[in-house]
Amino acid sequence: MTPPRITIMGIFVADLAFRTPRLPAWGETVLGSDFRIGPGGKGSNQAVAAARLGAQVSFISKVGRDAFGDLARRTYAEEGIDVQFLYESADIATGAASIVVHESRGENAIVVVPGACNQLMAEEIDRARDQIAGSAVFLTQLEQPIALAAHALELARSLGVTTILNPAPATTLPASLYALCDYLTPNESEAALLTDLPVETDEQAKRAAEALLARGARNVIITLGERGALVKNASVSAHVPAFHAGPVVETTGAGDAFAGGFAVALAEGRNIVESTRFACAAAGISVTRPGTAPSMPRRREVDQILQH
Repeated sequence: MTPPRITIMGIFVADLAFRTPRLPAWGETVLGSDFRIGPGGKGSNQAVAAARLGAQVSFISKVGRDAFGDLARRTYAEEGIDVQFLYESADIATGAASIVVHESRGENAIVVVPGACNQLMAEEIDRARDQIAGSAVFLTQLEQPIALAAHALELARSLGVTTILNPAPATTLPASLYALCDYLTPNESEAALLTDLPVETDEQAKRAAEALLARGARNVIITLGERGALVKNASVSAHVPAFHAGPVVETTGAGDAFAGGFAVALAEGRNIVESTRFACAAAGISVTRPGTAPSMPRRREVDQILQH
């Protein structure tokens, strides 16, 4: 079977990850136990996830002419990701993220500075029109300006391409954006912010999903961390349990593993519940490893855990 083609738009940043027993207070210094630099950014992580899971992936973004930009280009070369529409900024540096990871629980706190990615322009997205048109799925997030996400989603929709919006990081959305989303995939906190409803139980997640459907999204998947995911559309309402693949090392990147896995499964023709189960398996593996892009699983690993 020919691998499906997926186009992803998002940011690349260099992840500077620090492991520590606790977050410092303002003005305080805390000694950490580990430090690593690696490739990151939600869109970039999702592109790596989708490529490792068997899709042909094209990535739309912008980086600087610097060492972090070189890291991006090496990453995509190693993962076989098409970079025809990875643009360069001559005067703005590639972005970076500070990731503080709790050394025993694996929880994280993140500060992201997108850098050159914020210079991506609508006309540069339009140059990828044929690439998007030839894709089974178009996926984006909200680390680049919302206006750019809306422009790209509108373009993909006009071309008849299935659209996925991972509305992260959490922010309010213009009402017109929901109708551009074939699939909307917030986590609990993002769904709560979007709907102004509590999302602490499965029943509350269902009500939040119904509210998002009422705004125009065609399908809603709310990820629930270790509880799995809630799937909702006009005819389906289902809870998909999480996969526990081993001790949790770091939760950073789990949402990106989910998004990349979900896009691949949809592109391969799976239904919404099957696609969510595939994505939960990918996320379940990713949390057993440190890092973001480096934690993304390979296809054989996901297939293996799905067979159990």
